[in-house]
Amino acid sequence: MIPESFIQELLNRVDIVDVIDKNVALKKAGANYSACCPFHNEKSPSFTVSPSKQFYHCFGCGAHGTAVGFLMEYQGLSFIESIHELARLVGMTVPQETRDPDKPTAKIVVGLQESLQHAAQYYKEALKKSDRAIDYLKGRGLSGQVAAKFQVGYAPAGWQNLQSIFPQYDNEALTVAGLVVENEQGKRYDRFRDRIMFPIHDQKGQVIGFGGRVINPEDTPKYYNSPETPLFQKGHELYGLFLARRAIRDVGRVLVVEGYMDVVALAQYGIEYAVAALGTATTPSHITKLMRQTDEIVFCFDGDNAGLTAAWRAAMNALPALTDGLKLSFLFLPKEHDPDSYVREFGKEKFEAEIKLAMPLSQYILMHLSADNPLQSQEDKVRFLNDAEPIMQQISAPRSAMYLRKKVAELAQLSIDEMQSLLKLPNLNKAPVQAKPKLTRTTNSLHKRFCLTMLMHPELAEKADLLWIVGNSNNELLLQKTIETCLEHPHSKPVVIMRALENKIDATLMRELERELNVLDETLDLAQELAGARQQLKQAYLQKNESELLAKISEKPLSAMTEGERELLKSFGSKPKSK
Repeated sequence: MIPESFIQELLNRVDIVDVIDKNVALKKAGANYSACCPFHNEKSPSFTVSPSKQFYHCFGCGAHGTAVGFLMEYQGLSFIESIHELARLVGMTVPQETRDPDKPTAKIVVGLQESLQHAAQYYKEALKKSDRAIDYLKGRGLSGQVAAKFQVGYAPAGWQNLQSIFPQYDNEALTVAGLVVENEQGKRYDRFRDRIMFPIHDQKGQVIGFGGRVINPEDTPKYYNSPETPLFQKGHELYGLFLARRAIRDVGRVLVVEGYMDVVALAQYGIEYAVAALGTATTPSHITKLMRQTDEIVFCFDGDNAGLTAAWRAAMNALPALTDGLKLSFLFLPKEHDPDSYVREFGKEKFEAEIKLAMPLSQYILMHLSADNPLQSQEDKVRFLNDAEPIMQQISAPRSAMYLRKKVAELAQLSIDEMQSLLKLPNLNKAPVQAKPKLTRTTNSLHKRFCLTMLMHPELAEKADLLWIVGNSNNELLLQKTIETCLEHPHSKPVVIMRALENKIDATLMRELERELNVLDETLDLAQELAGARQQLKQAYLQKNESELLAKISEKPLSAMTEGERELLKSFGSKPKSK
């Protein structure tokens, strides 16, 4: 493991401008640098790099992060690889912390991330010991090289196998991480048993969950996923995306399939740009995430009823995220095939030829709407318009929306003006409202405003003098932890302090703080902002304390009050109880 202290020192030495400029030509723009975003197509630069914050941010697609994050997103490196590359750039040697696997203390896990990583390693080792699991994978045409690349493992049959690596089997982290289940009688047992295990990685390459596939075809369910956890939300993650990013950018497209084995089998045959949704329909969040990688998304579904249903759900969920620069199409395989079986029978060349013939989204929508509608009678055409209206309402991309409207009008035998007079459709000629970055002056939380300016001037933490801030709300904890971290790193860049804060505050609040830091107006007098925020915070807390004290005194009967309490009530115009 790489010591955290080294990562922080590295981030302090690295200049994100140099890192990004080696890959994307940057131009000076005031205090920052700008370029056309490397993560989506655009003609006007909306990608900014801040040398003072050491963050990049795109106001177009929302991509943002540090120098480490940029190398991971742009070059497809893992977190560890990115650290080594940055160290090489600044002439530092990456040290390693080793752990003795023979010591029981090394196996005691205290956090979600480490629990999942330990489990992934255990499943990987268990696969090597199971001839049955190895034979199954070989029977599916999977090589050891590809299995190792995807870190495929095996969860043995049995109820408490994980106890061998987690002596503290009652650790709550194991339950929260979805590795251990507790029944109503309080008995704990492994969630995954006798299944091929597919680790799910986040954008840093860290394990955040698992998908387990049965070996015995009689077992159910066929696929079993980790539950939702603080690290893993199914509607936001895609299996295989971390490993597929470089291939996606090389070929200019991404293939979305239904199952883990489809992704792995396609990679075995050289189609390395496939990803899979995690036991849920494709969501707008999935589409947005993929749009940062490429402008062409191809959905590939089985030709059976379940595949057709999944395809339509994917198409409908994609509509809100649709842009005129995105090419979205659908490939339907023969009923007897899925991507895994098709590529094994016909090979890469034939499969990719089918991809090129995939049906565009607009054509698919029209085909689906008219599949059971002969469009002969007036009633048929009215039904067709009724079905098409909610779909057209969701498409805000002007060119795509207009093209679909014309086709719908033609099939309904109406002019487009006639159709639009009948239906409630958005005005495509209205210029979209451009979202403006929020400045720190408009931040609705004094706590965040104070923290943002403190991040830019951590050396001022000694003068913060906020000992009167008490409470356990998220904002109060954020303020306390920010000051504490700034005191520990008084001469560090904002990126270092943000990294040190990651494990100290709520993840949602952390994301909000990072977003607001990215758009913080650096032309403001931040020292003055800090003093102003401190004064307003103090005033707010004084008022809060006075209100609480008055409420407490007011509950007392007059005879139980001290003279000072009576005077205090009087000065605020409050009347004590008569009894």
